[in-house]
Amino acid sequence: MLRLLSLLQARRHWPGAELAERLSVSERTLRRDVDRLRDLGYPVEARRGVAGGYGLRSGAAMPPLLLDDEEAVAIAVGLRAAAGGAVAGIEETSVRALAKIVAVMPPRLRRRADALRAYTVPALAGGRPVDVEALLVLAQACRDGERVRFDYAARDGTRTTRLAEPHRLVGHGRRWYLVAWDTERHGWRTFRLDRLADPRATGARFRQRELPGGDAAAFVRDSFAAVPTRHRVVVTVHAPAGDVERIVVHTGGTVEPVDERTCRLLMSVDDFDWPAFVLGALSADFDVVHPPELRDHLRAVGERFLAS
Repeated sequence: MLRLLSLLQARRHWPGAELAERLSVSERTLRRDVDRLRDLGYPVEARRGVAGGYGLRSGAAMPPLLLDDEEAVAIAVGLRAAAGGAVAGIEETSVRALAKIVAVMPPRLRRRADALRAYTVPALAGGRPVDVEALLVLAQACRDGERVRFDYAARDGTRTTRLAEPHRLVGHGRRWYLVAWDTERHGWRTFRLDRLADPRATGARFRQRELPGGDAAAFVRDSFAAVPTRHRVVVTVHAPAGDVERIVVHTGGTVEPVDERTCRLLMSVDDFDWPAFVLGALSADFDVVHPPELRDHLRAVGERFLAS
């Protein structure tokens, strides 16, 4: 049955006689096996006549897929790249899918995937890189409800060892964050993964607690608002709020609509380089409301570009 399913997934159409020969069964047995696949929910189509045979059409739901060795390695490597930010917007989904695939990959395939990862260099722009292996350990701990221990560096450089109950991994802006219950500080915390080192599962299981608000992404955004920053940026953008949100959702910031053609962009930052980058990416006119130092910074950046 698994071999039959694998063959049907590998080619759009199989003549019945050829498919039966590949499986070393009679065409009558083949028909019975096809009926079993249909009972399991696989949409197998049969064609009669000279060009008759079998094919697997797209169904209403995603059936289990069977992958050969090369396909499994290719998907694992591709998901690693996506998890690292190669394609904006699918990082979290990629981590979940990668955790599932790695969990069932035999060691020989995992070594091949690791070799490909180790000897290829992604040319990606963004924040500080995050170890995908750390992402995998934490994703699997979130899924399995298993406590993790890791080393963590605070903003002031102080290093501590933490024991936490991981809840969700959240990709926000240019960085990854772990939302977890800190067992020693007895509270919910947000940990930046580029400051986190050597996560290891402890084997101790736990029952997931209820996260305040229930939305991990919102929890991360709210935690930013509680962290003091040097500058509060307010910019009026002459573009619909929806157009601006499509950019800002990947870069950080809050968008408030003013009217159908105008919105307000709010950002909390320590320097003005990132707001300048975001404003350039918007491809829209804007007015700096606050602070006046941002106007000076943008003027200097603009002169640098004009001079070149």
